[in-house]
Amino acid sequence: MNFPRLLQGSKGSKSRSLTLAAASVLGAALALGACSTGGSPLPSDMTFFVTSVNPGKGGDLGGLVGADMYCQQLAGNVGAGRRTWHAYLSNSAMNGRAAINARDRIGRGPWQNAKGVVIANSVEELHSDGNKLGKQTDLNERGEIISGRGDEVNMHDILTGSTAEGRAFEGDQDMTCGNWTKSSGGSAMLGHHDRMGLTDTSEAKSWNSSHPSKACDMDSLKATGGAGLMYCFAS
Repeated sequence: MNFPRLLQGSKGSKSRSLTLAAASVLGAALALGACSTGGSPLPSDMTFFVTSVNPGKGGDLGGLVGADMYCQQLAGNVGAGRRTWHAYLSNSAMNGRAAINARDRIGRGPWQNAKGVVIANSVEELHSDGNKLGKQTDLNERGEIISGRGDEVNMHDILTGSTAEGRAFEGDQDMTCGNWTKSSGGSAMLGHHDRMGLTDTSEAKSWNSSHPSKACDMDSLKATGGAGLMYCFAS
C-alpha cells in the first residue's frame, strides 16, 4: 500500500532535482554570457578617436564641414555613427568671417576611446593637466594604437590649428591651412598625440599645440612626424 506513495514521492523528488539542476546550468550559462559581453565597451559607446588615415589631401579637409563629415564617416564605419561627430579643429578669422575655437565644437564631455577609457570628463579637464591623453589612450576609430616618436614610422603630429587652450590664433598668421582648404603652401598648428617631443618642454608634450607644420601637403606633414591625422569628438 505504501509502495505507490513512496514511488510517487521518489519520482517527484527526482523531477524537482532535475528541474533545479537545469535551472542552475541555465543560470550559469547566462551569467557567463553576461561576463563575456558586459565587460567590453560597444562601438557605439566610443566618443573620441584619432583618425586612422588622412582623407587624402593633406591640410585640405574640405573646411570644417568636410572634416566633420570625415569624422562621421569613420565613426559610422565601426558602428559609432549614431552620434554627431566633430573634428577638433579651429578656424582663423579671415575673409570677413569670425574665428572658430576647436574647444567650442566638441560638446561638453565626458569622452571615452574605443576601449572605454575616459580621456576627459569636461572641456576644462581636456585642456588641463588632468586629461588622460597619450599614446596608449589616443586610439584610432578601430581601437588601435597610433605610432609615435621612437617607432619606425612616426605619426604623432595631429592637425588642430589651435592654441593650448583650444582656441584659434589671433592675428592674420595662418595656422589652419587656410581654414582647412589648402593642400600646398600654408601651415597648420599640430599637437603630439603621444605627448613626446625633442625636448621636455610643455610645447613638445602638448597634445594640441606643439609646433606648426612645414606646409599643408602630405609630404610636408610627414616630414615633421605626421600623417595628416586629426582628433574626432562626439558632441
